[in-house]
Amino acid sequence: MDNTTTPVRRLPLALGIAAVVVVLDQLTKFWAERTLTDRGPIPVLGDFLQFRLLYNPGAAFSIGENLTWIFAIAAAIAVVVLVWYVAKPQPKGWAIALALLLGGAVTHLGDRLFRAPGFARGHVVDFIDYNGWFVGNVADIALFFGAVSLILLSLRKSDVPADS
Repeated sequence: MDNTTTPVRRLPLALGIAAVVVVLDQLTKFWAERTLTDRGPIPVLGDFLQFRLLYNPGAAFSIGENLTWIFAIAAAIAVVVLVWYVAKPQPKGWAIALALLLGGAVTHLGDRLFRAPGFARGHVVDFIDYNGWFVGNVADIALFFGAVSLILLSLRKSDVPADS
């Protein structure tokens, strides 16, 4: 069996990728807050991609703005479940996809717990504006690619972990 699909423990790989996502996300949020506060949108690719600072109390598309504490609980549960999964033997592709999800979940949980306006009510820093459709951050990109990767890997039955 190919080593990329053989289920083995890949915890160091997964935790390393998740840590990179957390660090990149938090560094870019730090940059966004220092650079974009009190400024209008900065075009990157015309109007299609801009940098614009927002503080999001809700979920995707600002859904549930008054339910921030529920999103903190959901993120905490997601982190625990994802850590449990990445600790299990996984094919390499699955480990990478789960690591992307873990990194995104950890950094969103950190925002919810430690950012203003207070513990478990924190707002997520968003700054990448996609043509006005939505505004996100690096963690959102990791979550998107992790989820899409899991869907694609699920379609490849030979790459599904044995205990799934």
